[in-house]
Amino acid sequence: MPLLRRPRALYAAFDRFPTRKGASTHIARFAPALFTEHGGGLLYVLGDERLPAHQVEGEVEVVRFSVPVENFLERAVAFGAHLSRLLDESGEALEVCHFRDPWSGVPILERERRYATLFEVNALPSVELPYAFPSIAPRTLEKVLAAERFCLDAADRVVTPSRTTRDFLVAQGVPAAKVAVVPNGADPIPPRPRPFEAPDAYLIYFGALQPWQGVDTLLRAFARLADLTELRLVVCGSARSRPARAAEKLAEKLGLGERVTWRWELPTAELEPWLANALLSVAPLRATERNVVQGCAPLKVLESLAAGVPVVASDLPPVREIVTDGVEGRLVPPDRPADLARAIRLLLHLPEERERMAAAARARAARDFGWDRSVALLKDVYRALRPTAATPSAPRPIEEEPDVRSAEGPKVAVA
Repeated sequence: MPLLRRPRALYAAFDRFPTRKGASTHIARFAPALFTEHGGGLLYVLGDERLPAHQVEGEVEVVRFSVPVENFLERAVAFGAHLSRLLDESGEALEVCHFRDPWSGVPILERERRYATLFEVNALPSVELPYAFPSIAPRTLEKVLAAERFCLDAADRVVTPSRTTRDFLVAQGVPAAKVAVVPNGADPIPPRPRPFEAPDAYLIYFGALQPWQGVDTLLRAFARLADLTELRLVVCGSARSRPARAAEKLAEKLGLGERVTWRWELPTAELEPWLANALLSVAPLRATERNVVQGCAPLKVLESLAAGVPVVASDLPPVREIVTDGVEGRLVPPDRPADLARAIRLLLHLPEERERMAAAARARAARDFGWDRSVALLKDVYRALRPTAATPSAPRPIEEEPDVRSAEGPKVAVA
């Protein structure tokens, strides 16, 4: 279906939207900021059979790429090709394009253009794909790296949510003045009634269950707390993916059985009561290149602070940007179940300490990590954007038969 209007602004993301994943939260906050500045625009994202491929909400036109392509890289290339056609339809009306990935960035940047461009880097595929697809061929990864490099060089500005990621990009040769840090945010979460089926005393983990999240470390730590017979672990997963099923199997193998409560794809209104009534929130991120070198900005940690729930998390550079050990929670060495279990046990025996941390967590979230503050910073970047005159040569596309297979086989508020 052709575009109904010629947009002045484009927000493109190779992410399904909406979902319960952190990427969806970013899009829901940042896309309206762009469209507010430019009187509407085009939102181009991934979709599926549950979502309309085309819809209009006010001044925002939403196009979802929903063609069923199983192979990850084939889907990414097809997503970019469709975006290129949308750009052809947009004509010369476009003033600014904001994109989150090289699959969107290459078609936006490779053409002669009058619009300004902004590359939002939360994570780079060259770092993340080897974790998701260990068999990825080196030559394929080299082409992914070339696409990223092209986007980082050609984009007018780059934004990223953490200082750790900014430092990583600068180390890759991106000029420091080109990179702006726009932190993730979290809205205050007031006390909520306890879910009817919730245990009396429980820890919570929520979010995605990719290997770098360290849920296996959490399960092994929880197994060491078997003497706390009333304590339960609640896992609220953003999707019942292959890693999620592996986590369920590990819980059974460790004999955790009914001590773990699993919930999947809870909408925000259902997740928040589970979070608000937890004794502790746990973020056991692994010490991988993805987390330590590239960096991350875990929304689960921010949202826990906003709910006034103390956090026990891995002591990693990007986490230290959010949590101060002994103030809003405890930071423990990553990938060490015994240390994680020990920190949890200690806090469970110190209710007054948990109350103090809960108050500090709310205060830190309100002071430093409100979404209003993040959106205001992003709007400042938009207002300062100026397109560059030159267009660098685009990298060669990924032409050989991709060797990675996707492990994944949804009304939307954008303003």
